[in-house]
Amino acid sequence: MKYIDEFRRRDLAQTLAKAIVREAAPNRQYHLMEFCGGHTHAIFRYGVQGLMPENVRFVHGPGCPVCVLPIGRIDNAIRLVEREGVILCSYGDMLRVPASGRRNLLRVKAEGGDVRMVYSSQDALKIARANPGREVVFFAIGFETTTPPTAVVIRQAQAEGLRNFSVFCNHVLTPAAMHRILDTRGDIAIDGFLGPSHVSTVIGSRPYEVFVKAYGKPVVIAGFEPLDVMQSALMLIRQLNAGRAEVENEYTRAVTRDGNRKAQALVAEVMELRDSFEWRGLGRVPASALRIRSAWADFDAERRFDVPAIEAPDVKGCECPSILRGVKRPPDCKLFGSVCTPERPMGACMVSSEGACAAYWSYGRFRQAGEAASA
Repeated sequence: MKYIDEFRRRDLAQTLAKAIVREAAPNRQYHLMEFCGGHTHAIFRYGVQGLMPENVRFVHGPGCPVCVLPIGRIDNAIRLVEREGVILCSYGDMLRVPASGRRNLLRVKAEGGDVRMVYSSQDALKIARANPGREVVFFAIGFETTTPPTAVVIRQAQAEGLRNFSVFCNHVLTPAAMHRILDTRGDIAIDGFLGPSHVSTVIGSRPYEVFVKAYGKPVVIAGFEPLDVMQSALMLIRQLNAGRAEVENEYTRAVTRDGNRKAQALVAEVMELRDSFEWRGLGRVPASALRIRSAWADFDAERRFDVPAIEAPDVKGCECPSILRGVKRPPDCKLFGSVCTPERPMGACMVSSEGACAAYWSYGRFRQAGEAASA
């Protein structure tokens, strides 16, 4: 398959693995944080970590948009359904994330709430058109990748005069989270970053340049395929060995320095920075999320329904917050594979298809230990 099979070739993977073993200095450790759930799943699906020497380790960061949303925002979505009687639309993974009291939007739907799974923001707009007598709220989540489509539907709703449509905006920004990780990393070592793929197609490589100067940590923007990840790891190792800290772009087939300027302009027209926003595992992070501008207030669910700020603790015993910071790995969680599985998830990291816990479980590399613990 063109542009896919070329990046999964066994012979090239073996060549890259040998180069990494050869160039990784045996007297030092390399801790490389991937900032994309797609990278995490590629690493485990294709056994990339197993091809690395012992001193090269991938550290899983907050690259899953479903995982980083705090419980209080999901509680808000549930309140919109139960107290305001809205039709709430969101992506499938979001419906299964536990909120307070281990409730989730699927349970709310089973109890009679009008919660609908959609595949895109356009699906939510169609539902608003088909239900002119009902308030329809799109529960918008995601990094910079999914933000432009949300801005598009807000503009469309205004153009069509759809007064029953609004957006509960939870779009967050990757560079701010990277800053937070290094500002509060504590005892975790991070030597370099695999920059996110799809996010970078929108924002480009330029935003990471400020980050690299501030922290002296190299960033290599990596594609999703296993050979992309391995080549990016090799590029980081070479930078670290040479004492360099630069932004390099391995994913040149999709990412440019300036990114998608049209998408950036569209988002800037409809949205603006929040002063701060709460992330699961990172706390409140300054200038790390977007809200809808006052000029588009008619389509802002937070203004329309006076959505309150809710602070809610994570499920007791769930290590998802620590996993998102890279402090712990899924097997370090006592719930992993015992009371917490994809069929009955206790935390967001096991729910989402991009979550680290789901990656560890889905490809069977750590499943046996979990099953033994639950026996």
